Amino acid sequence: MLKARLISAAVMVPLVVAGILLLPTPAIALVMALIIGAGLWEWSRMVPLQATMAQFAFIGAGLLLAGLVWIVSPAAVISPLLFAAFLWWLWVLYWLTHPAFSAQPGLKIVAGYLVMLPAWAALVVLHGRAADGPLITLYLLVVVWLADSGAYFSGRRWGNRKLAPVISPGKTWEGVYGAIAASALFALVAGLLYSHSMVWTAGLMLVSIVAVMFSIVGDLLESLMKRQSGIKDSSQLIPGHGGILDRIDSLTAAAPVFLLGLQWMQL
Repeated sequence: MLKARLISAAVMVPLVVAGILLLPTPAIALVMALIIGAGLWEWSRMVPLQATMAQFAFIGAGLLLAGLVWIVSPAAVISPLLFAAFLWWLWVLYWLTHPAFSAQPGLKIVAGYLVMLPAWAALVVLHGRAADGPLITLYLLVVVWLADSGAYFSGRRWGNRKLAPVISPGKTWEGVYGAIAASALFALVAGLLYSHSMVWTAGLMLVSIVAVMFSIVGDLLESLMKRQSGIKDSSQLIPGHGGILDRIDSLTAAAPVFLLGLQWMQL
């Protein structure tokens, strides 16, 4: 398992970094749409939608919505999408405290689109920023990765108080603090190197910390979905790592919140 995990990471990370930095935004939008399609398939299994036609209809509707957003222009509709995503993730905080309520299949179907589509649009718009789009997109990915690592190591070393024992027994408040500390430190260094301005860097740190806090909510939501559907991983598409959603659950919440924060702070 560990060997497969390391090999997968060694292949995926360079590909992701190279793709973000070298591909034009339309190509990034297409690649991310394919990833979103795979994520929707995994989500359909957690609803669960048993019939193959129902799964295809669910995925097709999501990709159709993404296509319509692309035709209209993600930049033109991103503001209402970000606002809707922000309200949605605030609602998820309530959802996580009422697991029985969230067992309704109809709500889970709508939730799949609210999780996936704003994240896709946010990443496309972020990548398409005039001067620093690819760089700031890569920055967001690294922040989320470091937050996950910080949560894991601090949770293992100091973890004592459970964050959400019913949903994910392994997560602790100490892990949350580790995630925030890791992301804040990286934002401080990256912001100063990029801008040489403490004011700009402070804004980036604030936006990054808030995005990381929401990324934990995204992680918990997928954990709840998996627990209710009785599965350990969203799929086995990535050897040693589980499914697509197991890799992007944090990012789905962090991306729209991060972009909204950048716009609000005018960074």
